[in-house]
Amino acid sequence: MIRFRPKPLRYLIAAAQLVVLSLVAACATPAPAAEETVALRFAVLGDAEPKPLAEFPNMAAAVADVNALASRERIDFVVGVGDIAHKGTLLQYEAATPVLQALMLPFYPIMGNEEFNETEERFLEFANRWNEGKATFDSRRYVQDEGPVVMVYASPDFSRQFNDEGVAWVLEQVKAAAPKPVFLIVHGAQVGVYPENAEKGIENPAFAEVVAQPNLAAVISGDLHMDMDRVDHSKQIGEVHYLHIPALERTKIPDETRHTPMYRVFTVSEGGEATVDTYEVGNPAALERHAYSFDLPVAE
Repeated sequence: MIRFRPKPLRYLIAAAQLVVLSLVAACATPAPAAEETVALRFAVLGDAEPKPLAEFPNMAAAVADVNALASRERIDFVVGVGDIAHKGTLLQYEAATPVLQALMLPFYPIMGNEEFNETEERFLEFANRWNEGKATFDSRRYVQDEGPVVMVYASPDFSRQFNDEGVAWVLEQVKAAAPKPVFLIVHGAQVGVYPENAEKGIENPAFAEVVAQPNLAAVISGDLHMDMDRVDHSKQIGEVHYLHIPALERTKIPDETRHTPMYRVFTVSEGGEATVDTYEVGNPAALERHAYSFDLPVAE
């Protein structure tokens, strides 16, 4: 028969005290906050248009980084803000093709002023070739309903400009999306948004009605080739958030003395918050100094 020797009273008291202290500590330590569920996440690649050679080393590195990121966490697709092919030449389109075909995700591009050196038909041919069936395009302008937001891809009508018909198309899409918030993808934002080159951008005054729509959450653009570390690249004007996408192969603003290739990743939570992370090519960690976030507009 096994017998248990009773513990002295002082041991029982000490044990009870330890239990109480453990319970107090557990109550005092807050439980880790639950992360909000990701409703949508996509990466955005900026201008490439390398010169003088049709070589895309930084775009290739960004594609590799996005693929690696997508293997670690959810990424739904990749956006392009235009100006991939310098002067729209066949040589540049052909050189960019194997680079973009390496993307594991669908790639949704628009035209920039460089592509308008050639035809819309050439752009559409290569946009489809870049995707190899992951996405298909029959127009330079299109809409993508992605659950929590509607993505409106608005290639310009010429250069980086919109004529009245083009503005009317964008306005119609934004209104039709309501009450859902809209992310508008354009090559260049309207003139004056970025004072670093305030005269460059959309000039049609009718575009003011587009940015006045209550469900327009953000305008995502490239074109200016700005150095993220030396400009004001993310801002709110009125009720709209403006997010610049830096160029991958060449920096122009404020000057050409320093080029750091970067890309950005947008995340929309189920709770209606949008966060924008910026990654330097080759660095798997987002750059805290360029973090930006905002709440999506709520339907009234």
